[in-house]
Amino acid sequence: MQAIVETLFDTIYLVSVITIGIIMIVESKGNRQYRLFGIMAVVLGAGDSFHLVPRAIALCTTGLENFTVALGVGKFITSITMTVFYVLLYYVWRIRYDIKGQNSTTVLVYFLSALRIILCFFPQNQWLSTASPLSWGIYRNIPFALLGLTIIILFFKSARENKDKNFKYMWLTIVLSFGFYIPVVLWADAIPMIGMLMIPKTCAYVWTVIIGYLAMRQEEGAK
Repeated sequence: MQAIVETLFDTIYLVSVITIGIIMIVESKGNRQYRLFGIMAVVLGAGDSFHLVPRAIALCTTGLENFTVALGVGKFITSITMTVFYVLLYYVWRIRYDIKGQNSTTVLVYFLSALRIILCFFPQNQWLSTASPLSWGIYRNIPFALLGLTIIILFFKSARENKDKNFKYMWLTIVLSFGFYIPVVLWADAIPMIGMLMIPKTCAYVWTVIIGYLAMRQEEGAK
């Protein structure tokens, strides 16, 4: 039952975000903000597929224990693409609110992103092992969480200052995604049921993509 439900959910998720992303790229009509948002959605879905597709195959065939390498490689790739996702979202923020300057913020975003990616490359992560150390799961996610917090603050402040109704909940989707993700990193190995929090975390990312898509429909349609 788990295999069927989880595979169906992941399939709907991947198809949805990648399709919405492609639609936004095609229909952006030269609007840099929405073209970038579409690319961001495709990066999200394509990156997650490296982990979710092997997981679905494993669940529906011989089990996760026989796909350790594929799942490890997929998790590594997803860690990188999720970092890229937030860098792209940062630039969506800059374009949407016509941000000039703020070089220190840009440096911070790139520093945290680079640190996260560098930490992901350390062999101590043991991506290909069934017993990856919790400590390195925490190390590599510290800059990632700080990156997410930075994006949360930026969207929260800018949406309020600009009375941006279409993006007023963007900050909340990121809060929810990290709120569901952090317990998985910390306790999923000890309490497997906590891994179920990845479902609402995924829904939060779908909400992020839908916010961008609906904003494009409304704002481009009003022109």
